[in-house]
Amino acid sequence: MRAHLLNNTTAEHYRRSVTAGVERVAATLAATERPFSGIGVDELSPTVDAIDLDRPLGDVTAALDELAEVYLRDAVYFHHPRYLGHLNCPVVIPAVVGEAVLSAVNSSLDTWDQSAGGTLIERRLIDWTADRIGLGPAADGIFTSGGTQSNLQALLLAREEAKSRPEEFTRLRVFTSECSHFSVQKSAKLLGLGPDAVISVPVDGDRRMRTVALAAALERCVAEGAVPMAVVATAGTTDFGSIDPLPEIAALCEQFATWMHVDAAYGCGLLTSRTRRALLDGIEHADSVTVDYHKSFFQPVSSSAVLVRDRAALRHVTYHAEYLNPQRMAEERIPNQVDKSLQTTRRFDALKLWMTLRTMGSDGIGELFDEVCDLAGEGWRLLAADPRYDVVVRPQLSTLVFRYVPATVTSPDTVDRINLHARKALFASGEAVVAGTKVGGRQYLKFTLLNPETTAQDIRAVLDLIAGHAEQYLGESLDRAS
Repeated sequence: MRAHLLNNTTAEHYRRSVTAGVERVAATLAATERPFSGIGVDELSPTVDAIDLDRPLGDVTAALDELAEVYLRDAVYFHHPRYLGHLNCPVVIPAVVGEAVLSAVNSSLDTWDQSAGGTLIERRLIDWTADRIGLGPAADGIFTSGGTQSNLQALLLAREEAKSRPEEFTRLRVFTSECSHFSVQKSAKLLGLGPDAVISVPVDGDRRMRTVALAAALERCVAEGAVPMAVVATAGTTDFGSIDPLPEIAALCEQFATWMHVDAAYGCGLLTSRTRRALLDGIEHADSVTVDYHKSFFQPVSSSAVLVRDRAALRHVTYHAEYLNPQRMAEERIPNQVDKSLQTTRRFDALKLWMTLRTMGSDGIGELFDEVCDLAGEGWRLLAADPRYDVVVRPQLSTLVFRYVPATVTSPDTVDRINLHARKALFASGEAVVAGTKVGGRQYLKFTLLNPETTAQDIRAVLDLIAGHAEQYLGESLDRAS
């Protein structure tokens, strides 16, 4: 069994095995003609369940053959131009190279004596991102597993900075738009806040937080004797890509002495855009910011970070263990990243972004993100001109929310069922993948455009496919009713 351990004596075996895996994936990608096979869970589950994990195949080639049947053949491929579903991006090759390197070396980014150069690379990337945001010289941060963890850590810091005792947590309030990410509510629960801690602030017609409503909510909070712990502004909502009015929110946070967190998990790609950076104006006033490089920086999952204006706030997650990061190390200025993180053992995910920047540069990332934002604008014009569809809002980023509206149907419930069916049928066909959501309690469809290879022709084709499934369902319903 030692032959499978990666070390100096097995380097050639490692090279052959990894090359075989890369060649298998490359061949699969080259032959992929649709984003999904259309397989159902009841069809695939028996194949996976039948595998005896206690009887190894003993050979990487045999394991890859099996993997093709249980995973590669039926994976959902985000690189395909007709994958228009969730906030999943195709990945850039330099980042995949970084993934291969970090997995093999297997550095753990908790302490200096486990990572050395990896620690310095991560710190340099945090500084680079903070500088792009404009947080100032005292800024710091840490890589995380994703936006949910980043938001949780940011709100933990906000809770501690509110200087409330645990018995007073029920007085703390978090304000966020009705279109913000569900992780805000989840974080509040995990942090022991009261059930009414998160105050949902109404949005305007562009799905941006209404600052007049926010101001009124903050005033009510103070008048009721509660404590405005934090305002979570969103720079790129999951459903609409809308960006809250950051300068106005920053002014209110200053007025009410409230922590300002900006969830820029989606909109962070604007940090590298040469044409759209102004959409993030005001983010520099934030006390903390979430960025997801694995969304609009085209990085493999996972690659995220939380950044803070004042590095002193990170002391709230600092704990010292004698076996790992004793207090004396901090006094000796040894850079242990675990001092800033909710995690202990942590992957060197920063290497992927490092390889991307050193190969493509930040402008290269920004150009890719600008392409998908431009495409969304073109898609909006197509939808607005198509009588079959109702489109909700003109996009700021790269998301389009719309629904099929047949001319002969007036029942909103029937229209809901038609759109649900069309999405499900399209997914089962494997020809395209789109997402869904609710607007005003009604079912809508969603294009999340993060692939620069997607074209306006792809959008037209998918709209025709959706309409075809909707019309088929409508026809079958009328047949059943007659």
